[in-house]
Amino acid sequence: MATRLGLGLPQNKQYDLGRDVPDVARAAEEIGYDSLWVYERALFPEPATQGLYGIEGLPWPEAYRGVADPLVTLTLAAAVTERARLGTSVLVAPLHVPFQLAKSLASLDAASGGRVVAGLGTGWSLDEYAAASVRPFEERGQVLDELIEVCRAVWGPDPVAYDGRLTKIASAVVGPKPARPIPILLPAMSKKAQRRLVDHADGWMPVGMGAETLAAQWQGLQELAAERGRTEPIQTVVRVNTQYSAAGHSGADRAPFQGSVDQIVEDLVAHAEVGLDEILIELQSSVRDAQEFKEVAAEVYEKARAAGV
Repeated sequence: MATRLGLGLPQNKQYDLGRDVPDVARAAEEIGYDSLWVYERALFPEPATQGLYGIEGLPWPEAYRGVADPLVTLTLAAAVTERARLGTSVLVAPLHVPFQLAKSLASLDAASGGRVVAGLGTGWSLDEYAAASVRPFEERGQVLDELIEVCRAVWGPDPVAYDGRLTKIASAVVGPKPARPIPILLPAMSKKAQRRLVDHADGWMPVGMGAETLAAQWQGLQELAAERGRTEPIQTVVRVNTQYSAAGHSGADRAPFQGSVDQIVEDLVAHAEVGLDEILIELQSSVRDAQEFKEVAAEVYEKARAAGV
């Protein structure tokens, strides 16, 4: 069975949200992509109090100066598509009130006919936490735990009741319900996060940094699942952040998914051989506009399928 292929939607500042999101979403579904994805960046601190991903001295990309709201972006895509699943990679859970996020995701799933995939994470930006979080950065794992529980409760049968640290739901009817159970995926890099995934989530959403590394991570997660007695399969979507260049990359130091379409496809083939369910391809940061976005997305898809991905 071929690996499913997904495509990140145009959220960054160089795009026209109302025009380019529907345009790319329609085109991606017509090309054959199985899913459409969004990510979350709440703000661009200037000056930043920390580097990108919390790494000292690593600058934030200019594209982060204007990232559209993920659920608004997915709603625009949902309105013009019929088949493609609609995923978040990822929502920064502690930046959202759990009950409200659960209800928003349920509404989008009901409106789209059961196509939502909820990728959730804890984030890393202290500036985003200062501006928007429901609890301090140090409590991010606890917030994610509660948010998952609240989602399960709100999406489940009525009457809904929940008594948590952030969320108190007395016996109540909460609708609309999702069209089907919404899968929850987590990046889960640390051992503690991996235990959370194995015990409470539906799937894993790593970032592809090299096929050998990915294979080792996947093996370790499967071993942990066996140790903890999980029998339900773990759904998998690997996110690959590309740096497309029409001229390609000729250096020996080429990072995975950097270079021409042919070089990107070469890396897709290697990562597909790990055996995960789906690959999410992020292109938007290294193309000029929506037209080039669609052209490169079509070429990547066609060549990946021809190569057996």
